[in-house]
Amino acid sequence: MKLYTGDLSPYSAKVRMQIYAKGITDIAFERPPGFLQGEFSKTSPLGRIPALDIDGDVMPESEVIAEYLEECYPLPSLLGSTPRQRAQVRTVARIADIYLMNNIFMALPQVRRTSRVEAIRDLFVAQVTRGINALEHYLGDGRCAVGNSLTLADCSLVPALFLCEHVVPTLDVDNPIPNRTRTAAYWQRIQQDPHAARVLAEMTHGLAERRAGRG
Repeated sequence: MKLYTGDLSPYSAKVRMQIYAKGITDIAFERPPGFLQGEFSKTSPLGRIPALDIDGDVMPESEVIAEYLEECYPLPSLLGSTPRQRAQVRTVARIADIYLMNNIFMALPQVRRTSRVEAIRDLFVAQVTRGINALEHYLGDGRCAVGNSLTLADCSLVPALFLCEHVVPTLDVDNPIPNRTRTAAYWQRIQQDPHAARVLAEMTHGLAERRAGRG
C-alpha cells in the first residue's frame, strides 16, 4: 500500500499520525502525482489528499482511510476501550475535522487583505470558535484527548490545533488556543508525545516550504 500525502495537509497528517501510533511499516508515503497541476483527479476522482492506494484501488477521505486501517490493523486500537469512550473519541475527532480544519480551509482565501471580505472571514472564524469552545467541554484532564492513551481523537486534533496556532492568526484574528484552559493544557501536553511531535515537525517543514514558494 501507499499513502498519497503532503507534509502540510492536516487530513494527511491525521492518517500519518495514526500509522505512526499503530507502528504500521508496510505503507509507503508518496507525493500525489500531478497534484499541483490539478491532475491528481486522474488517480483519485476527488483529487484530494490523503488517498490510500491498495494495489491500484485508490481509497479517498481521511476518515474512511482511518477506519479501514483500524480494521486491518486492530492492535493497538485507537478507538477507545468502551462504547462510551469510542463515542467520545469520535466526537472530538468530528469537532477537529469539521469545525476546526474544514472552516480554517474555507477561510484561507480571506488571508489576502486586499481581497478579504470580512463578513466571510468572520463567519468561518465564528465556526472555529464554536469548535474550540466545544473542546473545552469534551476534552478531559488525562494525558490525551480522551483518557490517557492516544486515540484517533488525538490524530485529528493535533493537526487541527496546528492550523489554529499557525494559520488562524494570518486572518488577523487571535490564535484561539491560549484563552481556553483545557485546550491550551492539552496542546502543551500532547506535543510531548513522540507521534504527535513527528507529525508536527512534518507540518512545520511543509509550512516552511509553502512560505518559501516550494510547497
